[in-house]
Amino acid sequence: MSNEITRLLQRHRQGERAAFDRVVPLVYERLRIIARGQIARAGRQGQTLCTTALVQEAYLQLIDEDGVDWQDRGHFFAICARAMRRILVDYARRRHAAKRGGGVADLTLQPDLVAVDSQSAMILAVDEALEGLAAFNARLAQVVECRYFGGMTEEETAQALDTSLRTVQRDWMRARAWLLKELAPP
Repeated sequence: MSNEITRLLQRHRQGERAAFDRVVPLVYERLRIIARGQIARAGRQGQTLCTTALVQEAYLQLIDEDGVDWQDRGHFFAICARAMRRILVDYARRRHAAKRGGGVADLTLQPDLVAVDSQSAMILAVDEALEGLAAFNARLAQVVECRYFGGMTEEETAQALDTSLRTVQRDWMRARAWLLKELAPP
């Protein structure tokens, strides 16, 4: 199946828009796992975004992306994880702004929803730290996106980033240390 996904992604990159639609059923369950992991890390109080909605939002963002050089299945999941992270950060920003006068009422839709209300400050802090890490060393930030947000193994991350397993292990250790230092209370 991995080869089929890669083949379809390459066809999409070459302009065959329908190929992307054929990829989605093949990767849907893995995308739900990635989304569920990101939602769990975001917290669960004041929930507004469910796993399915996060996957669908990411799909809507990626379907119209022209010129993405999809390398393979691992690269695809890394980009999806990044899109989901950006969606959660955008929701956190909106919720954080709403808490400061937006007057938007909370609405709980499903039991597996994201906690952006009480966690919005933390989500924004992690995003800011990750942006700082990307400015310091882009590959370290990519490793975090693959491992932490994408739920990828070290091997999958190495494949997605086209680097060695040892480099990913070293980068993962450096990135975690850098982020811990940045996110530590003053």
